[in-house]
Amino acid sequence: MKHQSSPLVLSIVLASLAALAPFAIDTYLPAFPALEQDLHGTPLSLQQSLTFYLLPYALMTLWHGAISDSIGRITTIKWGLGVFVLASIGCAFAPNVETLWFFRALQGLSGGAGNVVARAMVRDLFEGPQAQRVMATVQMLFGIAPAVAPIIGGLLLGIHWQAIFVFLAFYAAISLLAAVKYLPETMPVHKRLPLSAKQVIKDYRAIFSDKEFNYVVFAVGANFAGFFLYVLASPVFLVKHLGLSEHQFGYMFVPTVCGMVLGSYLAKRAAGKYASAKVLKFAYLWMATMVAINIAVCFNLPINVVNNILPVALFNIGMALAMPILSLAALDRHPKIRGTAASGQAFIQMLLSTVSAGLVVPIVWYAPSGLAIAMMVYLVFSWLMVRRSKIWQ
Repeated sequence: MKHQSSPLVLSIVLASLAALAPFAIDTYLPAFPALEQDLHGTPLSLQQSLTFYLLPYALMTLWHGAISDSIGRITTIKWGLGVFVLASIGCAFAPNVETLWFFRALQGLSGGAGNVVARAMVRDLFEGPQAQRVMATVQMLFGIAPAVAPIIGGLLLGIHWQAIFVFLAFYAAISLLAAVKYLPETMPVHKRLPLSAKQVIKDYRAIFSDKEFNYVVFAVGANFAGFFLYVLASPVFLVKHLGLSEHQFGYMFVPTVCGMVLGSYLAKRAAGKYASAKVLKFAYLWMATMVAINIAVCFNLPINVVNNILPVALFNIGMALAMPILSLAALDRHPKIRGTAASGQAFIQMLLSTVSAGLVVPIVWYAPSGLAIAMMVYLVFSWLMVRRSKIWQ
């Protein structure tokens, strides 16, 4: 029965839902040259296919949580992932870049349902240090997706770029079936809230007028954006600057995700043993050190795979160590509308990622040093936010 699923099974299913977003972003990155050729596009038009996914994703995350507070968590997952499956098939058969943009936007509108609802369900199902441990486990498994996705994309590219989008459709369908089979409905009918634009606006006004909530969600979003710059810029960063082929994306994604997984593991071990503020301060000191090393390397050493990827991978240890603490602190600010709070958090994270994709990355991808400086700016912004929060003090 559903409610008898073990914490590990629940963690794996929740992580598979949360990982749909990075799979949708990263799996097709190695296919950019092939897509340019077959769809008669340019590097910039293919880069904008990321923006066409991320912007609707960010906007719709404002609604997924509120919808799940109203119609239930599982029903929201069913609708979201069902539409995502159809949109992925549409991408596979796109005859031109404009059609690809349309179906990528549809993927963005639907793909966030799993991520938002998974975050809310962690807090629905678990309390205290156990919640922190499960969030860290979800994050650890979620973190593997960006490493595995481009490698899978590179392998599927051997068949055809269309196989990548067929794979995304299958992945979403399997995640949907697992969610229906193993996850309990954590928003019972008597707790559900009426869904109206007026109520949603009222809830968001309450959430975003809460300074503490803003501090922690902007902090976690900026930390993630500092790393995500490299994901978004990877077709240029890896191929043009580091001289790798479209089948060698794993050279960046495996070490960076190992860093994320190690950070998540440390967060899991630290939960309940050390004060959250102490862990958080250590995480920021670690990230600052890695950002300084990254800048020093970019300006003083020759460009190569080890020099330019290792500091980013090590940065991710600190990012992943801080993330469960900040995420749970945000969710705990508004327990009655936790789905909406999870949406607000995911929205800020994706908004910063969208700004990175559309504006920041095309400006800074001229050299590895540009990406390193942008990472530093994001970390400084994150620190300015988090140092004002109660959890820091």
